[in-house]
Amino acid sequence: MLSTVQNPRFLLRQCRHFPPKRRRFHSSTPLFLSQPQTLASTDLSSSPPQSQILTIRDNLLNRRTTAVELAQLALTRLRITEPQIHSFISVSETVLREAEEIDGKIARNEELGPLAGVFVGVKDNICTADMPSTGGSRILENYRPPFDATAVKRVKDCGGIVVGKTNLDEFGMGSTTEGSAFQVTANPWDVSRVPGGSSGGSAAAVSARQCVVSLGSDTGGSVRQPASFCGVVGLKPTYGRVSRFGLMAYASSLDVIGCFGSSVADTGILLHAIAGYDRLDSTSSKHEVPNYTSQFMSISSLESKPLKGLRVGLIRETLDDGVDKAVVSSIVGAASHLEELGCTVTEVSLPSFSLGLPAYYILASSESSSNLSRYDGVRYGSQVGADRLNSLYGDSRAKGFGPEVKMRILMGTYALSAGYYDAYYKRAQQVLYNYGDYIFIYVS
Repeated sequence: MLSTVQNPRFLLRQCRHFPPKRRRFHSSTPLFLSQPQTLASTDLSSSPPQSQILTIRDNLLNRRTTAVELAQLALTRLRITEPQIHSFISVSETVLREAEEIDGKIARNEELGPLAGVFVGVKDNICTADMPSTGGSRILENYRPPFDATAVKRVKDCGGIVVGKTNLDEFGMGSTTEGSAFQVTANPWDVSRVPGGSSGGSAAAVSARQCVVSLGSDTGGSVRQPASFCGVVGLKPTYGRVSRFGLMAYASSLDVIGCFGSSVADTGILLHAIAGYDRLDSTSSKHEVPNYTSQFMSISSLESKPLKGLRVGLIRETLDDGVDKAVVSSIVGAASHLEELGCTVTEVSLPSFSLGLPAYYILASSESSSNLSRYDGVRYGSQVGADRLNSLYGDSRAKGFGPEVKMRILMGTYALSAGYYDAYYKRAQQVLYNYGDYIFIYVS
């Protein structure tokens, strides 16, 4: 989500000290199935395999490699790339032990889960048992949850190995990772540039082949935007498709746990693993989870017009004045490519489109003001010593929160105050509910 207080490059100038040489990390060979590579030895000329997850599974079941060998390669890759990328805030200490357990299951001919041997990065605002879960904030610097988020538990139940916790803008409030209290993540394609955010660490980790897939969260574009910046597949599921239990609440009516992968197939497999109803989240959907990979087809079986019959709308308001010419050119180019593949592209108008952004900011800031009130140094968060209770609350929050979070709390508290609730928050809700079928609330 966009920052409200910082010059987008301010923290970059203050915090980033990357070497001037630009390095790129994509490789045509799957990282976890090859020998360790130096950064300079990678190649961007070829596309990654259709599914690293299925390739890993096939290699494990056919005894061409072991989970421990894959884990050692992954950790080696992490040690090589992390000093330049800074994708992870913390790395798991149990990776090799979990890999040994998978090898033991294979030796005993036990059934493997669909994510067995797959290394998964988890955004640091998603709780993981006995691992740091900071939300990218100093106020939770030493917090280790006693439980796994439902999405993380399902990943582990499917055999996935959590390799570490990825960097983010503090509590998901930002679009570059420059709002993190700990570090700034670099874009693997060009370390002088940002990876997007707030799930920038998760996107960069997949892009740099530090993990196979990763989990992020999306409130106003925080999965889709960094996926675009880093050249990976990012998916924001429909609200309620994935349980929010264990996700640190920012704007509860908008927060969604999403997926990153190097291919559509891997992203679909990960979504299938974590989706479904959860009694611990009253907003999770009870609809049956389909097999998202069942309709995938080999490219060789497609016609010259594989998208024939599909209609795509091009929103006129997204191409109006104020949009960068290069962005407009990219959108028009994508539309032309879709037409070449058989689509019918039609320009449509959404007159209420401009209401989405102000409504989003009011609702998100208001909900964050309420949700973040729990971090007071008593219930949650680092505590600052003080003689009076009010001073303890105030000093703990002042020291623990960064400037972006403080600004959004102030904005949200103002919008929810008695004199302005009807003028701001109530009107924003009316926009959401009255025009919800027509407004795409998406910030990028």
